[in-house]
Amino acid sequence: MSYVDEVYELVVAKNPAQPEFHQAVKEVLESLRVVIEADEEAYRKEALLERLTVPERVVQFRVPWVDDKGQVQVNNGFRVQFNSAIGPYKGGLRFHPSVNLGIIKFLGFEQIFKNSLTGLPIGGGKGGCDFDPKGKSDREVMAFCQSFMTELYRHIGADTDVPAGDIGVGGREIGFMYGQYKRIRNQYEGVLTGKGLTYGGSLARTEATGYGLLYLTEEMLKCNGKDITGKTIAVSGAGNVAIYAIQKAQQLGAKPVTCSDSTGWIYDSEGIDVALLKEVKEVKRARLTEYAAARPSAEYHEKKADEHGVWSVKCDIALPCATQNELDLEDAKALVANGCFAVAEGANMPTTLEATEYLQKNGVLFCPGKASNAGGVATSALEMSQNSERLSWTFEEVDSKLQGIMVNIFHNLDEASKKYGMEGDYVAGANIAGFLKVAEAMKAQGIV
Repeated sequence: MSYVDEVYELVVAKNPAQPEFHQAVKEVLESLRVVIEADEEAYRKEALLERLTVPERVVQFRVPWVDDKGQVQVNNGFRVQFNSAIGPYKGGLRFHPSVNLGIIKFLGFEQIFKNSLTGLPIGGGKGGCDFDPKGKSDREVMAFCQSFMTELYRHIGADTDVPAGDIGVGGREIGFMYGQYKRIRNQYEGVLTGKGLTYGGSLARTEATGYGLLYLTEEMLKCNGKDITGKTIAVSGAGNVAIYAIQKAQQLGAKPVTCSDSTGWIYDSEGIDVALLKEVKEVKRARLTEYAAARPSAEYHEKKADEHGVWSVKCDIALPCATQNELDLEDAKALVANGCFAVAEGANMPTTLEATEYLQKNGVLFCPGKASNAGGVATSALEMSQNSERLSWTFEEVDSKLQGIMVNIFHNLDEASKKYGMEGDYVAGANIAGFLKVAEAMKAQGIV
């Protein structure tokens, strides 16, 4: 049995009931097969893949807090510090009922390669909790965040592990956690990113993941003889990534016509109204039914388990920006049948392995999230730099650096795919380019 297969079997055996983690490892290891098998015995002797797939540290803790009725609630908190070979752990915190150890491990594993691809000195980590901020008062969210940070603070630091936001963790949550960290440690440092502009945050951080997704998509199209101007785009999600992906797509001359949330989705034939979408989701924290009610050109569709949702709409480009495994094989078939020629992931692993293979086999340009949604963590690293220097850069400075990073990521993964005889396979290119840098650093630092 090959070393790659041995390690994958080991991961499945040692991490039962963690399907998302298995999926992430399988996708990466399959891409790396050509690299590993060229020098298999050396990799095997150093157990490099075992060390890559086992986190350096896993922290799990309880989070007790009191709700507005005086009832004590208890949630499960996690921080997975996966790999620090190229820098301090860096990765978001996710607050969502679906959070469990397997999901955090999958996200942390993906983060290793994503962070490597940015070219910045940050390692891979991820954290979160099965707490749901939806429907909670600001006081309840504050009580939870303060309790969460009361445990997390002992495991993080500006040069150790720097968390950021993710699903369910926006500016409000980051602010409450930062205040509690500062209170406990009596230390003002850049330990969290995604902070408010008045206390060390970076301009363009809010927009970064969505903007970065479009910068990379534009470059991918350009390098394949296509132009984004005038193209119809289907977008899933209605959170931070989706909103700013839609905004940047419009700025680049494209026409995004869909968005979605956990209860349903919108098709707007005139193009999504970004100002209205922001009002509904960022200000009112409401459902998309309110968008449809205020916009005559919009059609609202309730979410159903047996339909393709936004992927049933005829489009040139698809940008999945919601959550993992939201785009399956049937969705991929619908996209191809409707003439979609490019898919770039705005979320973490939103496309199933079967769907990814189908899209690639049918000539669809496909870029994985570890490359195309790296704009958020890249700008978080830029926020870390500003905090270290006690400086603030202008929006234009940060945005320009972000665009340069995203364009560079695409060219790195494109070159890696060509070098290993898989031209056009950007999944393999991203995994290989990300892996080689981390592997070299791991080897240099000995058996640790």
